[in-house]
Amino acid sequence: MPRMHRNRMRGRPSSQRILQLVSAALFNGYAAGFQKGRIFTGGSKAVCVPVLNCYSCPGALGACPIGSLQTALGAGHHVPFYVLGMLTLFGVLLGRAVCGLLCPFGLVQDLLHKLPLPKRRVPPRIDRPARYGKYAVLLVLVVLLPAFWRTETGVTPPLFCKYLCPAGTLEGGIPLMLSDSALRKAAGALFNWKLLSLAAILLASAVVHRPFCKYLCPLGAFYSLFNRFSFFRLRLDHGACVGCKACEAVCPMDVAVTKDLGGPECIRCGKCRSVCPTGAISFKFK
Repeated sequence: MPRMHRNRMRGRPSSQRILQLVSAALFNGYAAGFQKGRIFTGGSKAVCVPVLNCYSCPGALGACPIGSLQTALGAGHHVPFYVLGMLTLFGVLLGRAVCGLLCPFGLVQDLLHKLPLPKRRVPPRIDRPARYGKYAVLLVLVVLLPAFWRTETGVTPPLFCKYLCPAGTLEGGIPLMLSDSALRKAAGALFNWKLLSLAAILLASAVVHRPFCKYLCPLGAFYSLFNRFSFFRLRLDHGACVGCKACEAVCPMDVAVTKDLGGPECIRCGKCRSVCPTGAISFKFK
């Protein structure tokens, strides 16, 4: 039995969970920000982290790549080569392993799915077209509208961050509201909408595994474009596979592991590897 599977059976945290926790602590390590209710403004804030991580989170030590991309496009001054280059670098190296191993909001969804509630899989006739939703969010909200739509001020606001991003509400909006009474008094319909959106996604995460990653996340959509040729990937030894489909039963993204392990939806979380009875699935860095 693979070592990772033995550790999980003994109640020890998996390698994936350890990486997720370390990543969350690293990207949001400014503890004083939560105490003071202030956003960190040090030099590292100009550096994009590879995951969806709100710039306004009091503990955030870096900038969110999606927020940075929207801000640069919305200002209309230049093409954000730095942000695109950084995203492409992580896409080529890791693909959607960034989603499975490093993303703090992915960790939140994983933990919520452990709640003792009935679990559901979205029917294929709904699931398959809905998966294109994240590409629509990336193309329309993150790229096209910020790049080509201009308000009276000449600057387009970061629409995804402003109207949809649940990570921003959870990491930034709620902590800042709790620490600042003036912000609570100023909160209006927009913040209520963000709270409602966040609540819907969190509740859905308890029943459906990683709904935000599957259907709405623009960063996951971007990294998925690199999944088939990224350096870090999972490998299936077809000769050792016995066709038990245990891997597909535990996959949080409902990937057909035995047919399309390197497809755009695989987040390289390693859950399939941990339950394979013959060790047919392994990580590799090409």
